[in-house]
Amino acid sequence: MRLGRRELVAFVALGLVSLFADMTYEGARSVLGAYLDVLGAGAVVAGLVAVGDFLGYVARGAGGMLAHGLRSSKAYWALVFLGYAINLFAVPALAFAGNWEVALTLILIERIGKGLRTPARDTILAEVTEGMGKGKGFGLHEVMDQTGAVAGPAFVGYALFTSGGTYSEAFKMLFIPALAALLMLSVACVNYPSLKGVSGVEEGKGRKASLGRSFWLYTASMSLLALGFMHWSLVAFHLRASGVMKDYEIAYMYVVAMLADAAVAFPAGYLYDKLGPKTLIIAPFLALAAPVTLLWPGFDGVSVVLVAAVVWGVLMGLYETNMRVTVADAVRPELRAYAYGMYGMIFGISWAVGNALMGALYPVSTYALLAFIALVEAASLATLTLFLRGFCRS
Repeated sequence: MRLGRRELVAFVALGLVSLFADMTYEGARSVLGAYLDVLGAGAVVAGLVAVGDFLGYVARGAGGMLAHGLRSSKAYWALVFLGYAINLFAVPALAFAGNWEVALTLILIERIGKGLRTPARDTILAEVTEGMGKGKGFGLHEVMDQTGAVAGPAFVGYALFTSGGTYSEAFKMLFIPALAALLMLSVACVNYPSLKGVSGVEEGKGRKASLGRSFWLYTASMSLLALGFMHWSLVAFHLRASGVMKDYEIAYMYVVAMLADAAVAFPAGYLYDKLGPKTLIIAPFLALAAPVTLLWPGFDGVSVVLVAAVVWGVLMGLYETNMRVTVADAVRPELRAYAYGMYGMIFGISWAVGNALMGALYPVSTYALLAFIALVEAASLATLTLFLRGFCRS
């Protein structure tokens, strides 16, 4: 089975949406800490940027419930447009912030917009890619997404260089990819305005919106994985605090991680279409391997950090492809937006709580920190095994 012309155009357009969107907000996020410093904010305020990610994951729950409750293709697309508009235009608006209070507010709003549109967008993407295999579809989409994530910081760096370090000019230039993203979103909507899965919701209004045991087992497993998945901000803190790397070298390691993410996305998706969610069995091991490589006494040097960055990036690649596809396969098509919302919210909250705990353990004991990660990843693996035993694609 292959994609029809309209599905193909919609798929490519959605990929370009993510490319240009990532150029916009990842470009800005690469310099947010420095920009807040320019505006006179302290380290505590800079740390509050992470609250935006938490709010974004909570917004995924709201977006998923709203999409499921509205039950129409027009509502799905409206949520995607609204979310992207908030997500994207909050970025060039930073050029006019004037003070750190306004800038921080825009940063938080941007994350909320991203969370709001994600469940409906992923539902549309899952349906559009049915003909080519959702694994390959999400994999190719992630490749385009990460192309933007790498190009965005380079774009901002160039803008800062040519403007003599003027942040307002750099943020204004990000209006260009933001507008391009919305234009591509319009192309996707015109070519695929009606979702078959949403029609299923409308026809089955009397059916109970139960996500089922399989979905909750899977969500529990991935949330346990997130509980022990060290965020890059904590990785970067360790690299600087331990004196292993200079600031600019840490930034380069993040680029390495993003390139690893992009490199693994399509192969992982291809394997998913062959093997299904069994491809995720490696995920808990990767979540443990990265911090062990970084933190184990005696492990240091650029080569060790390079390996850890690649492992971290590979896990992110799995998260953005196979983990997302499994959500679509674990529930009925008409429940996908609701499922994506619940999954994203629980995963995000678990990730935030886990990194707070790991941040508290870091100065106390390296061994205690690694033991915590090993424990929760073992629990994740056990729960994932239970899910795989009873898994049947919906």
